[in-house]
Amino acid sequence: MSGPRIVRVGIVGGGLMGREIAAALQRWPALIDHPARPVLTAIADINPAALEWFDQIDTVTVKVTDYRDLLASDQVDVVYAAVRHDLHEQLYIDTVRAGKDLLAEKPFGIDASAADAILAAIEESDAFVRVSSEMPFFPGAQAALGFVASGRIGRIIDVESAFLHSSDYDPDKPITWKRQAQFCGEAGVMNDLGLHAWHVPLRMGWVPARLYAVLQDLVTERPGPDGTLVPCDTIENAEVLGTVDSDAGPFPLRVRTKRIEPGQKNTWMLRVVGMDGAVEFSTAEPKTLRYLVRGVGGPGPLATEQVWQTVQVGSQSVWPTVTGGIFESGFSDAILQMWAAFLAERSGALGDRFGCVTPREAWATHRLYRAALTSHAQQTIVAPQW
Repeated sequence: MSGPRIVRVGIVGGGLMGREIAAALQRWPALIDHPARPVLTAIADINPAALEWFDQIDTVTVKVTDYRDLLASDQVDVVYAAVRHDLHEQLYIDTVRAGKDLLAEKPFGIDASAADAILAAIEESDAFVRVSSEMPFFPGAQAALGFVASGRIGRIIDVESAFLHSSDYDPDKPITWKRQAQFCGEAGVMNDLGLHAWHVPLRMGWVPARLYAVLQDLVTERPGPDGTLVPCDTIENAEVLGTVDSDAGPFPLRVRTKRIEPGQKNTWMLRVVGMDGAVEFSTAEPKTLRYLVRGVGGPGPLATEQVWQTVQVGSQSVWPTVTGGIFESGFSDAILQMWAAFLAERSGALGDRFGCVTPREAWATHRLYRAALTSHAQQTIVAPQW
């Protein structure tokens, strides 16, 4: 009986997320009966010092400062890429043309034209490509989606999806590339955080036919490397209100992405309300799922009232693990589940389980961002152009 298929992984970008992925792959034995076994073999980063962290992983035999050397290596089957948005287009195209499969970072190119070029290259290749979005792999998020899929929501009244930071709340925080359009893109926070908030709506088919957007550039200058104030020319906060046309009738979809949301650390949330029930989950309370079922009230005089109920979810998500079901799940677990879904789908073993963002879905977000930018500029309702 053969064991799991070995998949050799190379990481381009040895920063925060590159190290997070490397750590997640070391926890792979926590998964039960997975068809693949990833082995981290290569790392590329333009900064030689960033490569030193990976010295502690003895399976890494390729350490290079030019990603093209990693792509040329016969020790790499799959590439994970975590680089600035302005570098996505060339790197992603080079990766699929080199015959490597790819787990790409959002936003899948700095703008719509870059996304067009990346998607065209993928569709001309045989590469298996998905895009990183780990937050919906929290067990509570999966439980919420299961509740919706069960039909207990009934006709949808409204949906809200959001990803909220307070990372730019300090006006004296030095400028980063994420606040500069030349590196992050004109879409700003939508490029940086938007795919997390759009992953579920797009997967569920909740695509707005029309939308209205309010975008904010709240801190227009920040200290540069020498302390001199320099322009911040990207938006920090974006609120998009769309109308989804469904067979049962239209409903509003609210998508929020914010870098300045006081009190929030790194919060993903989903709320779906329908005529027969409702459900909501937030990573701010990762064990708690809230739901409501019409006609199921509380005790005594509350029997006819509408009552939100809570249940504590455990550790299990898309792929089963050895972790006991009573234990809590966190960000690192969501990363592991995302990779489990990615490599299971690559192996043809994901079935009907929730999967990673497809290239087409990532491409679609850029049409939504462009419509949001137009809506904000013209102060009008806009139909996304596909």
